[in-house]
Amino acid sequence: MLKQRVITALVMLAFLLPALFAPMAWPFALLMLLMAGAAAWEWGRLNSAPGTVAVVMGLLVAAACGLAMWAGWVRVGPSIAWWVAFGVWVLGGALALKVGPGAWHTVPPAARWLLGAAAIWTAWLALSSAKATGINFILSIFCLVWIADIAAYFGGKAFGRRKLALAISPGKSWEGAWSGMLGVQLLALAWIWADRHWNLAQIDSASMFTVLLNRFDVAGLVLILVFLSAMSIVGDLVESLVKRSAGAKDSSGLLPGHGGVLDRVDALLPVFPIAMALSTL
Repeated sequence: MLKQRVITALVMLAFLLPALFAPMAWPFALLMLLMAGAAAWEWGRLNSAPGTVAVVMGLLVAAACGLAMWAGWVRVGPSIAWWVAFGVWVLGGALALKVGPGAWHTVPPAARWLLGAAAIWTAWLALSSAKATGINFILSIFCLVWIADIAAYFGGKAFGRRKLALAISPGKSWEGAWSGMLGVQLLALAWIWADRHWNLAQIDSASMFTVLLNRFDVAGLVLILVFLSAMSIVGDLVESLVKRSAGAKDSSGLLPGHGGVLDRVDALLPVFPIAMALSTL
């Protein structure tokens, strides 16, 4: 199993890294388009869509991403999309977690399909726009999500006592969540220091941390990072809720050893559009 995970990860990196570090924005946007289509297909399957409907859903989301590329939204994304995603994730995410897995399947399938498609499309657009902003900028958002997850895992292992969402993800704890938030604060401190001492904004672009610091000062940055860390947890929990409601362990088997695309990007779905909304406020 470990060997399979490592091989799959290396194959993914072989495609991701060249696209991420390409001087043009379109290779990364195109790669993310393929992942968005796959994620939409998985979402449809998890939400009672028949096989053909799930495939059509994936194709429609990929086509919507392609139209956005053609319209030039990759470089200058419409800010309204970030704010709509912001509201849907905060309000809809809180409602979904409140009702739990048992009530999720009572939501009309078409509504669930539409919500998933919109969330995946706006996340794709935010990812592509972040890449167009600069490598330093997009990497800082990626690392926020990764550090929040890693620190939460180890913090939960060491200190976890109180369950965060027992009915959805029994392994998560409040202590793990706070550990993730602390890890993100330390990451931001180190990244801002690097931005200033290595002049990264002049070389490529300012990181999201520096952008938010310049706009909202220290207190605002601290609160926003706590909020973004919390939203990464919400993205993870919402996908876990949907899988639990569907009786599925993974979103699919597209990535051997890792599950599906949604299993790898669930925490990114709310964080990227919200980060773009706050960075461009």
